[in-house]
Amino acid sequence: MTGKRPSVTELIEGLRHGDRRTLARAITLVESRRDDDRRATESLLEAVLPSTGHALRIGVSGVPGVGKSSFLEALGTRLCERGERVAVLAIDPSSSLSGGSILGDKTRMTELARHERAFVRPSPGGTAHGGVAGHSREAMLLCEAAGFGVVFVETIGVGQSEHAVADLVDFFLLLVLAGAGDELQGIKRGILELADGVAVTKADGDGRARAEAAARELDGALHILRGGAHVPVWTCSARSGEGIDAIWSGVHAACAAARTGGQLATRRARQDAAWFERALDEAIRARFLGEPGMRSRVDALRLAVSTGSISPTLAARRAVDGEPRDGSA
Repeated sequence: MTGKRPSVTELIEGLRHGDRRTLARAITLVESRRDDDRRATESLLEAVLPSTGHALRIGVSGVPGVGKSSFLEALGTRLCERGERVAVLAIDPSSSLSGGSILGDKTRMTELARHERAFVRPSPGGTAHGGVAGHSREAMLLCEAAGFGVVFVETIGVGQSEHAVADLVDFFLLLVLAGAGDELQGIKRGILELADGVAVTKADGDGRARAEAAARELDGALHILRGGAHVPVWTCSARSGEGIDAIWSGVHAACAAARTGGQLATRRARQDAAWFERALDEAIRARFLGEPGMRSRVDALRLAVSTGSISPTLAARRAVDGEPRDGSA
């Protein structure tokens, strides 16, 4: 592939050969907002779709400072050394000025990012809800098409709609930090209801006893909250490596059982349906704003809303119905 912008055909060929540089370029394409790039993205995804679906899709979430990147580097490096090809889609907070990633998780997973069997991609969260980037699903499919057998999605952090990651992955792992307000009183109930497993991090040295106590408390609470259903709770330390293998064994076993029992296929079908609804909303919005004169009308109504001249609800109805901008009914 030359230094010029690759064609869709070149991207398809590079992905089939597992080329990481091609994968990075393909993800850049799907993240683009240009109309011509959107059409190219559709062609690319349609071509590679038969090569997707084989990977384990694991979501990793937790508040900032819980050690998501350290955990993923420790686990990802171990998996690579065992022969797996591992991709990490690290969703970063976005700059309000440039829209780009602020933290750059690739700089925090230096060992994993250098491994020849790994691919680490920081992407800006942008305005997407749920702690995931707007094109995380497409990026995940491209990783699968490039031959990565394990795809991690590391989310921004636990927020109001963080559970959106559950619509992307086969297993949602929540990381918590003992002794920092992250136990029961600090974890949103909705997250606990969706988590497939919980790991208390930094369980080493003086923090080991606190982590084990927090794990026992969480185990009891989850038993009640989930109506007796078993949700595994582990402790681990990315620094010492203790507990990392046990977590992966548990995650892998749960995904294998779900695949054998048919629950995984059902979960993915539900996720596909939910993603279709989101994609449909985006397509309708794009088509609507592409109508002649529509952007100027919407901009004028947006200004009227910001100055208090009209309510947001009424402005939205007038944008859709094409009603006059004055106070007439």
